[in-house]
Amino acid sequence: MIESVILGAPAAVAAALLTGAALRRAPRTGMRWLLRVNATIALAALAGLVLMLAGVVDPAQAATSAASRNSGDAFIGAGIAVAGSTLGAGIAVSYTGSAALAAIAEKPEILGRALVIVGLAEGIAIYGLIIAIILIGKV
Repeated sequence: MIESVILGAPAAVAAALLTGAALRRAPRTGMRWLLRVNATIALAALAGLVLMLAGVVDPAQAATSAASRNSGDAFIGAGIAVAGSTLGAGIAVSYTGSAALAAIAEKPEILGRALVIVGLAEGIAIYGLIIAIILIGKV
């Protein structure tokens, strides 16, 4: 497993440097950043595929070693799922809630529709909680 990291790290660095050199001519900084992230992810996936086809990385071996590890990874994953979904729900509720209050102030008859939209935004946190329960249940 460590061999794949040792061999994959230079490939990832080379991919990032090539992507950065190719994207210096992008017209806007936001578009440049987005293109750099997408190209880096695509090149990392391509490097992983090349390593698997070359026989350096064995996915079956990784699956068996991951199954034999302790359950700490599941708890970390559950924490990340809950934290990410809660932050996302907070951001979504902040935008939809303020827009709903402004719309209700102008037209009080759309209260029901506005509450449904805010409720959908709150549902994001529930999805993260469900994923966390599934992860912890597999331990």
